[in-house]
Amino acid sequence: MIVSVRRWAGRLRFVALFLVCTYAMVQILGIMSSWIAPVDKYKEPQGRAIKVFHSDPDIRMEPDTITERLRLFYWMGE
Repeated sequence: MIVSVRRWAGRLRFVALFLVCTYAMVQILGIMSSWIAPVDKYKEPQGRAIKVFHSDPDIRMEPDTITERLRLFYWMGE
């Protein structure tokens, strides 16, 4: 069996370059995701913002029947 050192060196170089590029891409995507995501997404807005959701304790949020629940599922996707 003949083993070509050049061929194996080329394959090893390709795998090493692939791993380095993959690692670099993961790091770049991690930096971009932390840059895009807000620091505290649940903080109160500042400025002229208003509260758009007011929870009323008398109103039930859960549907009563299976058909209402299914309709809500198809409507909201949840």
